[in-house]
Amino acid sequence: MRDLTGKMVEVGTAGLVYVGKLVEAAESEVLLESDTGWVSIPMDRIVFIREKEEDSPPFLFQ
Repeated sequence: MRDLTGKMVEVGTAGLVYVGKLVEAAESEVLLESDTGWVSIPMDRIVFIREKEEDSPPFLFQ
């Protein structure tokens, strides 16, 4: 996950996908900088973290 720091990512939780720049991935939470501001997501709610592809539509579960 450290290799994604500073990149645009998609973070999936049960029911939501957050998109933003990965600022920090700590033991207890992930911190994103998104278009709407800062987002802190508890690690125990995260289903996946992946790099956002340029041509991928938003909120697409694969």
